[in-house]
Amino acid sequence: MAQGKRAMPVSTLHQTTRAQPLGDPLARARALGPLVAEASDAIEREQRFPPSLLDALHAARLFRLLLPRSAGGEESEPGPYLRAVEEIGRHDGSVAWCMFVANSAGLIAAYLEPASARAIFADPRAAIAWGPPGADRARGVQGGYRVSGRWSYASGCRHATWMGAHCMVEEPDGSLRLNDAGRPTVRTLLFPAERARLIDDWDVIGLRGTSSGSYALDDLFVAEAYSATREDPALARERGRLYAFPQQGLYTVGAAGTALGIARGM
Repeated sequence: MAQGKRAMPVSTLHQTTRAQPLGDPLARARALGPLVAEASDAIEREQRFPPSLLDALHAARLFRLLLPRSAGGEESEPGPYLRAVEEIGRHDGSVAWCMFVANSAGLIAAYLEPASARAIFADPRAAIAWGPPGADRARGVQGGYRVSGRWSYASGCRHATWMGAHCMVEEPDGSLRLNDAGRPTVRTLLFPAERARLIDDWDVIGLRGTSSGSYALDDLFVAEAYSATREDPALARERGRLYAFPQQGLYTVGAAGTALGIARGM
């Protein structure tokens, strides 16, 4: 996968009508249970999802449960979301983990410029992968940021269409950009998945299928419109009550659903 040194091309922005939920997320997850169970051994062995399973997950919109409706998602309540993740986890921990991570990453759409969120998620197979923040920095430049670095634990990177990098922002004078609390702000930069160099360094028994490997960027330019900070729910552009919920709280909902599902399947 190429390391980008140029700006991302400007793509046509898709105007997306507000999506209507397909119905109870738990019912959709239950319907996929046999397919997930059948694929479980292959997922662990091959470290990726079979195409037929990935197709079914996208068709059931199980990666879009927390995505804003304005971007083609469902804005599911935390309770139904947890139960859907738990149901998938009964059959395979890696699938549940990637489901929770894709949904958690999709929350960034509530903080992006609306046109950018629509552009990313106009693809019905869109999914974002990223690793947790570290000490990496992005340089603020005209129109956006330039970023180099390495991140780990990018669950779902093998089927992601976009990826992200969480960075502190370095100003032209070398100082760090501070938030209102006087602490270095952490900004999430988004880019097409092919711009990252994937590093095959993940081999964890029972969760090999998450493909939670590392990835690297080399002087990639990311436009301002494809970045956001989520340090405060008040920064969300979406006004739905789901996005008033702290981001880390919604992360723990998905993680809890995964753990509960694995336990119920034992």
